[in-house]
Amino acid sequence: MTSTPRILVIGATGGIGSEVARAARAAGWDVRAMHRRPKKAAGSMADLAVEWVKGDAMRSKDVARAAKGCDVIFHGANPPGYKKWKQLAIPMLANTIKAAEAVNARIAFPGNVYVYGADAFPVLGEDAPQHPATEKGNIRIEMEYMLRRTPQPALIVRAGDFFGPNAPGSWVGGGMIKAGKPISSVTYPGDPKTLHAFAYLPDLAEAFIRLLSNPEVATSGFETFHFEGHTVGGDTGVSFPDALRRAAGVPEAPIRKLPWAMVKVAGVFKETYRELLKMSYLWKTPHRLDNTKLQSVIGSEPHTPLEEALRVTLIGHGCLPEQAPAAAQNETGHAAAAA
Repeated sequence: MTSTPRILVIGATGGIGSEVARAARAAGWDVRAMHRRPKKAAGSMADLAVEWVKGDAMRSKDVARAAKGCDVIFHGANPPGYKKWKQLAIPMLANTIKAAEAVNARIAFPGNVYVYGADAFPVLGEDAPQHPATEKGNIRIEMEYMLRRTPQPALIVRAGDFFGPNAPGSWVGGGMIKAGKPISSVTYPGDPKTLHAFAYLPDLAEAFIRLLSNPEVATSGFETFHFEGHTVGGDTGVSFPDALRRAAGVPEAPIRKLPWAMVKVAGVFKETYRELLKMSYLWKTPHRLDNTKLQSVIGSEPHTPLEEALRVTLIGHGCLPEQAPAAAQNETGHAAAAA
């Protein structure tokens, strides 16, 4: 890796991609972001001081051109709305791998828990068996296998459900609350008492950059790390919807159950709802990620207190006044990203 590393972020306008770009810039990296409409992206994300280049993740030549001179390619592209994963996700990753091989770059990839079935839960270590019960899980396994077999070094950091100020399509921004409006109620997809893993994206992004900056990780081959994030429910004593209500300043707001029966009916007409229904088992199955390996390499995991993370998230979604806290700090002493 060069003295000033350069990273290409594919999916820089998305939740995890935008936060990785910010974390890389904060660490002194050069950041390049590829987008089909770079001028529009640069205008909508003026706070993201990166080099924008034109390109489509589905076009191999575009990715190869954007990757020139880069030490790392962060692959954060994801088919929107759970749609057409097989047709889009596999080719996009294949283009990233081809580009990485051409410029000798490391690949960084955000993993999720879709790859696990009933035999892996509740505690998920890096060696947990991967026997998913869904097509999405099998596609993610195929993608991870693509990364395993490439001669280029690849890093996967696996985490639970994403949330953050720049992730409107997350469960928080797209299901639990109504973006752009004050919080009057919280809709939770599962039982708040069921153990569940969440990942605050600015923290996850910092973990990625700290791993990529680590000399041992930078020179190793394929590596997978688990990011614990915020484990709620179960024996933690933490209720996610309660924390969300407190962060919004409405601790007495009603908590509503997600009407899965209505999601099933809506799925008859819309693919997004059909796919959401297939992943509903994760709200019924207790799970947490074991971050022992991660902490053995980078020390304490970046960890913004839950209510602060949710408050910043609500500001980003337009549910609270746009007044970010003064240099809010996460528990590792680094400033938490705010929209």
